[in-house]
Amino acid sequence: MNLEDLYRLLRSEHVQAQGIVDTLEEPLLVLDQGGRVLTANRGFYETFRVGRDDTVGRSLFDLGDGQWDIPELRRLVGDIIPRSTAVVGYEVAANFPAIGARTMLVSARRLVHPDNNSSSVLILFEDVTDRRHSDAQKDILLAETRHRMKNLLGIVRSLANQGDVEGRSAKDYRDAFLGRLQAVTEAETLALASSAEADLSALVEQSLKAAGPDRYRVIAGAAIRLSRRQVVPMTLILHELVTNAWKYGAFSKPGGLVHLSWRTSEDDGKSVIHIDWKEENGPPVAPPTRSGFGSRLIDLSAVQGLRGSVELKYEPTGLRVYITAPLES
Repeated sequence: MNLEDLYRLLRSEHVQAQGIVDTLEEPLLVLDQGGRVLTANRGFYETFRVGRDDTVGRSLFDLGDGQWDIPELRRLVGDIIPRSTAVVGYEVAANFPAIGARTMLVSARRLVHPDNNSSSVLILFEDVTDRRHSDAQKDILLAETRHRMKNLLGIVRSLANQGDVEGRSAKDYRDAFLGRLQAVTEAETLALASSAEADLSALVEQSLKAAGPDRYRVIAGAAIRLSRRQVVPMTLILHELVTNAWKYGAFSKPGGLVHLSWRTSEDDGKSVIHIDWKEENGPPVAPPTRSGFGSRLIDLSAVQGLRGSVELKYEPTGLRVYITAPLES
């Protein structure tokens, strides 16, 4: 039953009108010319948790010890309805007595009684609080998705543009690019699956699993939850370290081993993570004569992505990498 159906029913003053109106779930009020409540249906009493004695015969704006004196309602009843035959979907957001903060769509219709030419106002309420909250959540999700896609495309473009090409075949470039792209894709998948955060242990396991359990030792510190923003740079760092170990380091020789551990500390009241990557039993290592894209990507991911620092040491036993970064709450 819509507003016009109610208008015709109440205007007829049919003896069954009140009984029919009481079957409606939507809260309904009828006000006289002075703004006093002539009648209310059961839906109104149940929705707003009030009784008949506290409602009928009282001014709308006196209900709930004046808590119904809401500027939007006063404007609707005092200014809009007198100049309009009907108002549909007028939004009122307020703290209603007994039920708290709600968003209501208020529809109103003037009732003119033909016998004495008097008029009253029919007011119908629709609670759209949950709908508005759902719409707001969808807007946030859409905005976040757009932001994440923009960042992801920026990362992909950077990987494509900055990859070393000198002295490399197209196949080498393709394999390196696709490997990094896969790392980014897996990081995004893990971040989305983990809602707001991702576990560092999961990233480490994901990065090292291809080497086999006999090729690495992980000494896990405290459980670390990385923010969404930190997941991709941390994954890129781990991917580059693993790739380098396969090509030049511990994973390139039988018996080579990688040790990975982390711990946390406090610095000015903020938690800081310290990650130690240590290779052994691999080929002899020496500082490179030039900085390749892999090392630049590690540095960029640590400094700009994690807002921390990274130190690469070429020790006699193998590559050692120290990463320090603040943890985001």
